[in-house]
Amino acid sequence: MLAVSLLGRYLLRSGLQRTDVRRWCVCAAQTDRCPDTPRQADMLRGRGQIKRVLCVAEKNDAAKGISEIMSNGRSQRREGMSKFNKIYEYEYHLFGQNVTVIMTSVSGHLLGLEFKAPFQKWHSCNPVLLFNAEVEKYCPDNMRQIKRTLEKEVRQCQALVIWTDCDREGENIGFEIIDVCKAVKPNLQLFRAKFSEITPNSIRRACETLTEPDANVSDAVDVRQELDLRIGASFTRFQTLRLQKIFPEALANQLISYGSCQFPTLGFVVERFKAIQAFIPETFYKIKVLHNVEDDTVEFSWKRNRLFNHTACLVLYQICMEDPIATVTSVTSKPKSKWRPLPLDTVEMEKLVSRKLRISAKETMKIAEKLYTQGFISYPRTETNIFPATLPLAPLVEQQTHSQVWGTFAQRVLDQPGGPNPRHGKKSDQAHPPIHPTKFANTLQGNEGRVYEFIVRHFLACVSQDALGQETVVDIDIAQEKFSASGLMIIARNYLDVYPYDRWSTKLIPVYEQGSQFQPSAIEMVDGQTNPPQLLTEADLISLMEKHGIGTDATHAEHIETIKSRMYVGLTADQRFLPGELGMGLVEGYNSMGYEMSKPNLRAELEADLKQVSEGRKDKLSVLQHHIQKYKSVFIESVRKAKKLDEALSPYLGAAQEITEAEQQDMEIPLPVRKCPNCGRDMVLKKKREGNSKYLSCVGYPACKTAVWFPDMVLEVSRDDSICPTCRPRPVQMLKFKFRRGTLPPMMPLEFVGCIGGCDETLREVLDLKYLQGGGGGGGGGGVGRGEDPRPPAPRPPRQVPPRAPRSNPQHSLPPPVPSRAPQQWLPPGGGGGGGTDTNSDVIVCNCGQDALLLTVRKEGPNQGRQFYKCNAGSCNFFLWADQPSQQGPPQSRGPPLPQPYTSQPPRPSLGFSHNPGRGRGQEGAAGGLGDQTMCNCNEAAVTRTVQKDGPNKGRMFHTCGKPRDQQCGFFQWADENVPPTGGLSGAFNGGGDGGKGKGRKIMGDAVANKPPAAKKPRTCGICHLPGHTRVTCPQR
Repeated sequence: MLAVSLLGRYLLRSGLQRTDVRRWCVCAAQTDRCPDTPRQADMLRGRGQIKRVLCVAEKNDAAKGISEIMSNGRSQRREGMSKFNKIYEYEYHLFGQNVTVIMTSVSGHLLGLEFKAPFQKWHSCNPVLLFNAEVEKYCPDNMRQIKRTLEKEVRQCQALVIWTDCDREGENIGFEIIDVCKAVKPNLQLFRAKFSEITPNSIRRACETLTEPDANVSDAVDVRQELDLRIGASFTRFQTLRLQKIFPEALANQLISYGSCQFPTLGFVVERFKAIQAFIPETFYKIKVLHNVEDDTVEFSWKRNRLFNHTACLVLYQICMEDPIATVTSVTSKPKSKWRPLPLDTVEMEKLVSRKLRISAKETMKIAEKLYTQGFISYPRTETNIFPATLPLAPLVEQQTHSQVWGTFAQRVLDQPGGPNPRHGKKSDQAHPPIHPTKFANTLQGNEGRVYEFIVRHFLACVSQDALGQETVVDIDIAQEKFSASGLMIIARNYLDVYPYDRWSTKLIPVYEQGSQFQPSAIEMVDGQTNPPQLLTEADLISLMEKHGIGTDATHAEHIETIKSRMYVGLTADQRFLPGELGMGLVEGYNSMGYEMSKPNLRAELEADLKQVSEGRKDKLSVLQHHIQKYKSVFIESVRKAKKLDEALSPYLGAAQEITEAEQQDMEIPLPVRKCPNCGRDMVLKKKREGNSKYLSCVGYPACKTAVWFPDMVLEVSRDDSICPTCRPRPVQMLKFKFRRGTLPPMMPLEFVGCIGGCDETLREVLDLKYLQGGGGGGGGGGVGRGEDPRPPAPRPPRQVPPRAPRSNPQHSLPPPVPSRAPQQWLPPGGGGGGGTDTNSDVIVCNCGQDALLLTVRKEGPNQGRQFYKCNAGSCNFFLWADQPSQQGPPQSRGPPLPQPYTSQPPRPSLGFSHNPGRGRGQEGAAGGLGDQTMCNCNEAAVTRTVQKDGPNKGRMFHTCGKPRDQQCGFFQWADENVPPTGGLSGAFNGGGDGGKGKGRKIMGDAVANKPPAAKKPRTCGICHLPGHTRVTCPQR
């Protein structure tokens, strides 16, 4: 039995096949209905072990009423940990034996749904992430005492009976109670009591027919709750944060909420208002005939009703006036009935009480819930308007005979032939009967008394008889134009005697005989104008919501109250809805985007799917994911077209605040790029406090100070939509980079898309992404600081790097990278020297890519006579002292390369640079070529030049392409590095590296193995790579 219960707990928690497990529990209560299975003996033994049962109702009033019925008023009340939820203890005959029952209650939903902590604050993430953010159920502070009561009481019990309301929400609350109780006692047996009213017969019948909780119904509520949370939070954060900045005076402190039900509800109000505004009245004309008989005047109406053409109507009127004698063509008398009302469902109750009693739907439902828990009426949330044949109506009518107001009518109903005879509707939810009184009350006051009276009168009217009358219709002819008049004589008022909310009055007309003629007292041609539709009343709005499937009978009132409390709509003096300026602007703005979010289609489809989930015809997760993706796509499009929202609101809230591009970007909460390697939270692109450059920062700041600072060579960086297929943990978004001119070799594009997850070796070296190797330190460039304030380090000159293949856009198709030792630096094409024979050897290139202009300082001061370079066109602000080391020259300072991180994924091909192992000859030339001849990437002999520029490399020789500057292939190699041993052919460059040691080295042929090892090179500085000193004493440090 314990194994069964533990399995049941697991399946309940996981949401898988809970019905099968719970069905075993039901067998314990209904052994006579169970099939003869091997488990039956275990179930019988389990039933015998039940000595103490915990019963939980949805509200304290319900728990009190149920316990009074089950205990016959002999229950003992004691306090629970919540002062609002009492505990009632008594003995009851259940499961074929006497057991001790502990009856208590919750107060609605015991658990709430919320985003996990990283997503709860409004500025914690981009609102679009809320569509996929993790959510969790939690117990609110005001429910913790109730939860503790359940945990304490269930420890001594062997069974749990759920007595919550028998609707979707009640079923979901029941599963919340189950989850809390089974966490304490996994082997608890579970039962569900089904009832529609708190009366002795209903409660005892529920005890005799205990069943299992319905997981499908609860799942439908879980889907609805999660979707409402995700949709509401994302849209509300987006429009509130944006519009408060765009309209600071009008909306400074206002919450601008969005809900997938409340917005279509608002849309109905706005649509009616705009229809009234757009209405153009038209003038119409009609003819009426009056006939005075003694003191009565009979008006005959025109069969054509009305014409909109004045001339046509005038012609017909003149024809009638030429021969104004009326001939009676027919006199028809027939019985006429006024139908009694249908049994009362929730929507009809809300509409009728709003119209007849002027009580809002929200207040009506609140009063009805109270009357239900006190046992005066049946369950008020029902879609059924058909009384089941099994429900005895005569005893319910008999209770009302005690009333001094309608008692006589109730007795008439009992005495009528056939007794109570309800009219049947067409709707049934198969759960609850129509709303009806369950006991007589004459002590209720105020609106409670009025609502109760309405329910009683409606019930008595619907089980009574239709009102009967006799209608007489008289048709006359004047010059072949037809007119008619009607009269009514009421024969039996029947239900009208108890139902004052309907009116049917007698209309007397004289006696006319067919074929007789008379002279009309007057024939008139009158005009009029068409009228616009009226603003919606609450009853009209509820009708539209029901027609289009917005919300349920249980939630209509809540959605209407929400748009009122948000000031999206107001009420006129005659209680009609008038849209506010904010409501009008929001609806017009979203409609202008192309997504008619104020229309009911989106939500109506969801409500239909929820119904299918509750019936077990659709899967919970598939419905959830389908609607998340649908609303997410709408949200992304809405953000993209957000300016349409500003434009729509401007006529109502005043001119929109002008915002700069920087402020516009600040309003757009950044999307995540990757997970932080330190704390696992999102890393996003943020703008530095000074300047327009960006850096990558962990959203966990200040708790986590991990950040990636991009060097000054990066002009722009933005998040690309593509995701790296290699890097983990996913997703790692690709980034779009734009580099400064002159900071990268010519073969590298200045704009490309790359990954900073570590798989892109070139980008890792360009940006010096030390954090990928777990390195700390907040050094410059692309270093990551841990444990320090993520502020940009002191700027340093941009470095130039070997052209390893970054990820770039497919349109770039460039030669393979030049092989060299990893710390190699890059000169502009043409080099910095050439033995004085090449005039281009000392050319300085500005950021525009043009030759810089050499000038001399003429102004008096410490720099007078000093030479400097500036942009020839004056457009890029390039400046360089002629006597300072050029940033375009040989190395500034560069640490050794970082090792390639190990990954189990195959190497990713570059998206922009060709990585073609089959190039053969070109790569051989780049690596040294044949014998002692150095070949460039053009497969031609490279030229040797000498660095002329002052600096640490002055006088150093290097190899470069010998072609003219505009045709050079970008090849570069120091003459004193990577010199191949004599003899043998060099192999292709191993671009993949070898654990960080093989990068840039030559892979030699078989002959290399027979050569003696090369002489050991002297130790060089780690900064400038020159011998004779170390990093500590380097003059460039």
